[in-house]
Amino acid sequence: MATTKSPHASPRKDHPIPHPASTAGREPPPRNASCLPASLAICTVRAHSNDLIVTAAEPGFSRPFGLAVKDIYGRSLLSLLQSAELDRIKERLSSLSSGRTSRFTEEVTGKANDGGFFRAHITCVAATDVSGEVHSVVVLLCGPARAAGQDTALTDGGAPLLSALDARVLEGVAYGESTLQLASRLYLSRQGIEYRIGQMLRKFDTPNRPALVSRAHALGIFAAGQWPPRVRPGRIKP
Repeated sequence: MATTKSPHASPRKDHPIPHPASTAGREPPPRNASCLPASLAICTVRAHSNDLIVTAAEPGFSRPFGLAVKDIYGRSLLSLLQSAELDRIKERLSSLSSGRTSRFTEEVTGKANDGGFFRAHITCVAATDVSGEVHSVVVLLCGPARAAGQDTALTDGGAPLLSALDARVLEGVAYGESTLQLASRLYLSRQGIEYRIGQMLRKFDTPNRPALVSRAHALGIFAAGQWPPRVRPGRIKP
């Protein structure tokens, strides 16, 4: 997963709690519309000018590119893709950051560090701050098969257990649902959703929603290779 500051956004002091962009006036995509990945990985990137710089990543994101996590930091996300596709990706990212769309999925060709290539899908989801301004994009890499024995998620002992309701909230956050959408689907107030998300931010020691989702993936809380994300039954309190 990746987050990028929108090149259209006005300067702000900070963006403490990114929220998935509102889909008001736009029909949300079906929950099974995105690619069904053999593996799913996330990274966090920020935009500077028209560049998307990776600032955090899971091993599952960097592995198909033949890079260690520490080596993918600071790289342009676009530099990891075949140049023939960049104009199309830039155009779709521009629509995302300007708020004209809330998400998109594209098939791309990734460039491995050894000179090879691989096919995959990237799903990009807009994230906003509390004012509704789009300032980041969550990027999920779907498709490259994970080799046997390369599951890098931490053991269950490193991840907290969630209540059944918190698990459903976390799944919605990972899918890109807004507070309003979550509240409507789970029959809770907006304040109730924000309270539960705030509790999980503290529990996982993360500053915002994209970081929360990234941390949950890293801890193996989500079932591998599923989209929409699903919390593993073993991570839900009995």
